[in-house]
Amino acid sequence: MAWLRGTNGKQHPAVAGQTVVLDAPVEPVPIPTEPVTSPVVESDPPPEEQAADWFLTLKRELHQQIVGKLNPGVLRSMKEDELKEEVRRQTEALCQERAELLNATERERLVVEVLDETFGLGPLEQLLRDPDISDILINGPRSIYIEKRGRLTKSPVVFSDERHLVQVVQRIVGKVGRRIDETNPLCDARLMDGSRFNAVLSPIALDGASVSIRRFGNKPLMAETLIANKSITKEMLQFLSACVQARVNIIISGGTGSGKTTLLNALSRYIPADERVVTIEDAAELRLQQPHVVRLETRPANIEGHGEITTRDLVKNALRMRPERIIVGECRSGEALDMLQAMNTGHDGSMTTIHANTPRDAVSRLEMMVGMAGFELPIWVIRKQVSSTINVIVQAARLIGGPRKITRITEITGMEGDVVSMQDIFEFKQTGLDENRVAQGHFVCHGIRPVILEKLQACGIPVPVEIFERRVMQV
Repeated sequence: MAWLRGTNGKQHPAVAGQTVVLDAPVEPVPIPTEPVTSPVVESDPPPEEQAADWFLTLKRELHQQIVGKLNPGVLRSMKEDELKEEVRRQTEALCQERAELLNATERERLVVEVLDETFGLGPLEQLLRDPDISDILINGPRSIYIEKRGRLTKSPVVFSDERHLVQVVQRIVGKVGRRIDETNPLCDARLMDGSRFNAVLSPIALDGASVSIRRFGNKPLMAETLIANKSITKEMLQFLSACVQARVNIIISGGTGSGKTTLLNALSRYIPADERVVTIEDAAELRLQQPHVVRLETRPANIEGHGEITTRDLVKNALRMRPERIIVGECRSGEALDMLQAMNTGHDGSMTTIHANTPRDAVSRLEMMVGMAGFELPIWVIRKQVSSTINVIVQAARLIGGPRKITRITEITGMEGDVVSMQDIFEFKQTGLDENRVAQGHFVCHGIRPVILEKLQACGIPVPVEIFERRVMQV
């Protein structure tokens, strides 16, 4: 092959029929009067990211082609299974046209993802199919974290772009009659499997739409599973189950992700089957294990700002529904006063959850929330109401490394002066971390017989006094 030297000093292969200028006049190079800075050259993304982007682009193209081919008139006459089969057939046919680019595994993956995009929640479906994932945290379209067995890791699953993510969010909230957009960028909802869903859109979320999904599994977690997971001892569970059966008012306290709702679901198993229970929640996630349950859910205001139904409204209305127990998914505001009044006026055995770090903090938060009800009540009146209504506070916590424990079971015994009197019956004491930096410790019984033990025995519920002996308990 002949080589020619061009005007820039570089050699080029001579191509037949091509005219190559060898001696073109050279322009004089101007002398810069200011320092020359090298342009910033963006490096190419890693090969795995390029492959992921290519796959996302291909999936989007196929999805658009399939939607364009489907006849809306025919779709209305087809059953869901038939429609899915038709979409699968169309997708496989289009994949065959790109056989040189896709192997069999990639084609099947593409078919599944197009089906998810058409009938499900897009990339989320892949994560929702994994039963070991307990939390899905989305920080923009390209940053998704998942929690498995207490460990938080980044997922390879991504969305195409911000618009794709927002479309999935709106699809979720639309199914439960909620609304989310620029004028209302915050929303609580639930998935079809009962998982808790929260979304925040931009501009409130600075790096793109933020989504948090708390999963509860296909089946409610049984109390025996809590023992198997070393979250609670059989003695502690025996005491709490007796409290539920004897219609003791219980508050479950803890931080976010500590297992409050899971514990509430597990304890509901011990409510007698012949009692009428009313549940009140912002986004329905409780799955009580009773036959006679009325589920109520709050409602946000519509686009005109009307029609809002708050937790306070539902608690007041529940009192007219002849409930024997009222369970509020979470007390956050003035509904705490209505809840206390319900517990103190013939609805013993009611339960609720509250965000607090310790049982003492839970009482302080109750006092603050009662004050948010709009009534100017003296603090001693509020504390008197709390001490005479609440019997037991169960403290849950998520410890370092992910394990969830019932860290305290505390009894409220009354008032001492202006202070609510409390005593710890059971406690988990952390002693350190293991080689994987997972919290380690043991449960202890403080050797105190609870005041409500007499009530438990009067209700005919056998509770051996031996379980309250002072000792370190084995799980």
